[in-house]
Amino acid sequence: DLLEARGVQVFYAIHPVAGRMPGHMNVLLAEANVPYEQLKEMDAANPEFSSTDVAVVVGANDVVNPAARDLPGSPIYGMPILNVDEAANVVFLKRSLRPGFAGIDNALLYHPKTTLLFGDAKESLSKLVAAVKNL
Repeated sequence: DLLEARGVQVFYAIHPVAGRMPGHMNVLLAEANVPYEQLKEMDAANPEFSSTDVAVVVGANDVVNPAARDLPGSPIYGMPILNVDEAANVVFLKRSLRPGFAGIDNALLYHPKTTLLFGDAKESLSKLVAAVKNL
């Protein structure tokens, strides 16, 4: 709401395997009162990232790992991903630098356009909201 009040277009991109089961993220976002119109499945979201100023990634790893798209020798090569690396800036909220389920590192975490915020996602998002309020 805070960003939209400032004229920022906001959408939520959801990878098909995100969450503990299919549809899990949709349920969580609905419980958080995110308008359904702002939810975008991967195929609808991916064309938007190249014109996105900031992509905020919460907890994801493998489903945003460019190795799945760009590194033929990678164990996740060929897996569809959210192309958040095409955004001008990426803010990653993670507990640590540990790899995801596939057990491989994500080079996007070390990219110069990526900002890492370590810790609990709810606390990190609260800090982001506070920072935006102070702009």
